[in-house]
Amino acid sequence: MTQLAQRLAVVRPSASIEISRRAAELRRDGIDVISLSQGEPDFDTPEPIRDAAKAALDAGTTRYTDVDGTPALKQAIADKFRRDNGLDYRLEEISVGAGGKQVIFNALMALVDPGDEVIFAAPHWVSYPDMVRLAGGTPKALACPASCGFKLGATQLAEAFTPQTKVLILNSPGNPTGAGYRRDELAAIADVLLANPQVVVICDDIYEYLVFDDFAFTTLAQVEPALKSRTLTVNGVSKGHAMTGWRIGFGAGPADLIKAMAVMQSQTTSNPAAVSQAAAVAALALPLDEIRARNAIFSERRDRCLAALAAIDGLSCRLPEGAFYLFPNCEALLGRRTPEGELLEHDQDLARYLLEAGRVAVVPGSAFGLPGHFRISFATDTERLMEACRRIAAAIASLQAA
Repeated sequence: MTQLAQRLAVVRPSASIEISRRAAELRRDGIDVISLSQGEPDFDTPEPIRDAAKAALDAGTTRYTDVDGTPALKQAIADKFRRDNGLDYRLEEISVGAGGKQVIFNALMALVDPGDEVIFAAPHWVSYPDMVRLAGGTPKALACPASCGFKLGATQLAEAFTPQTKVLILNSPGNPTGAGYRRDELAAIADVLLANPQVVVICDDIYEYLVFDDFAFTTLAQVEPALKSRTLTVNGVSKGHAMTGWRIGFGAGPADLIKAMAVMQSQTTSNPAAVSQAAAVAALALPLDEIRARNAIFSERRDRCLAALAAIDGLSCRLPEGAFYLFPNCEALLGRRTPEGELLEHDQDLARYLLEAGRVAVVPGSAFGLPGHFRISFATDTERLMEACRRIAAAIASLQAA
C-alpha cells in the first residue's frame, strides 16, 4: 500500500461533493434524485461571454499567459473594483487564479506559519478549515448561530483575537447561510481590526452580485480605507456570471502579498486557462443590470422555497440577504426515527435519510461547522425546487416521534 503524506490526515473530503457523488450513484441506478447540494447557478453562461471565448480561440489564444493573469484581465479586474467598489488597484496588486478557492489557498500558503490562527465565522464554507490546516495554521471557527444572523460581531471578534491571530476571513454574502454584513457591521469590525494591526483580512466576496431586497453590498476595504493595505479582496466570475466551470477567480491586495501568491501559483498550476481569461474580460465588462437581472428569479425561488420549508413541522429558517442558499434548523427532528426504526441522531443522519428516502440531496450543517442544520441550494429550476420541497416534507412527515 502506498504510504501517503501525513499532511493529508488533516484534510476531510468535501461533504457537498460526497453527497453529490452518492446522488450520482442513485441516478446511475435509474433513480430520480433532485440535487440541492452544490452551489452552481443553473443558468447558461451569458452569450457575450461565450462569444468572446470563441473569438479568443479563433485568434489562437491557447498558449501560456503570465502566471497570475494577463494584463488585459488584470485591467478589467481593476476597472471592476473601481466601478463597483470605489477601490483603486495597480495591476501588480491583482492576482488571477483557477477559481476563488485557489486565490484564497495561495494567500493562506503565503501568509500562515505553524502556530498562526485563522479566524472565521461558523457556519463557514467547508474548505476554510482544511486550507488553513494544509498551510500549517490553526483554524479558529467562532460560533455564529441564527440568533446573531450567522455573522461575527465586533465584541465577539475582539475577544477572540490573540497574539497568534494572523488572518481573519470574512465571507459576505456567506456560504452556507446567505448572510451578508451591512456597512455598519463592517465598520464595527473595522474598528476592532484597527486595534489589531497584526491581522491580515481575506474578504471572500464571491457572491457580491447575488443580493436581495434592500441589502446593499459593501466590502471591508471600501468601508475602512485604512485597512486596504492589509486586506485581500477576493472575487470571481463563477457565481454572478454563471461561469463555475471556467475556473477564474481573482484577488486584489498589497503588492508584496500578491507577489508571494504568484510564486506559490508558479510552482503549482501556473496560469489559469488562457481562453477562460479572455472570457472573463468580457464578463467583467457586462452591464451590472444584465448580471443582476437573474436575481429576481433567485429571489422568487428563495421566497417560495422558504415558505415551503417553514410549513414543515420541525424546520425553521432565517431569510438570507444574498447568495443562493437556505440553511434551515432541523434540531427539532433529531431524536426521531425513520419508518424503518433508525434513529436520527445527527444532521448527517437526516441528510442521508432525505437522500435515500426522499431522493433529495442536501448537505448537513456539521460540514459547515454548525450542526443541527442542513444547506440547500435554490440555484436550480423552480419546478424541480418545489418538487424537492414536497419530497422533503413527505419524508419528514413519515418520521416517528422519539
